Amino acid sequence: MVSKDQGIGWVIFLVCVVVMIGYVVALFFPIELGNLIGLTISDHYHAMIWLVAIPVLIAFVAVLAIGAWIGWTMATTPPPKPIEEFEVEEKPEEEKKD
Repeated sequence: MVSKDQGIGWVIFLVCVVVMIGYVVALFFPIELGNLIGLTISDHYHAMIWLVAIPVLIAFVAVLAIGAWIGWTMATTPPPKPIEEFEVEEKPEEEKKD
């Protein structure tokens, strides 16, 4: 019996593998796939353009979103206290062993 987290992990894994296989088939074999669903030749080329454009768009937006999050975090985080404000406790030196 698998735990709930493992079950969710397997579902995510299987969905990703199916999407990867479907993407590769749609990108490299558009004519055969298009014949199955009734697309014309010009529709194949438009589909291939979108198969590349959509993942590039998603990746580009994801990178910009991460950059925006980093900028927001830097802009809204108060600056650290200067080192002079920290009290430094001096520790007695340990006895040297001969």
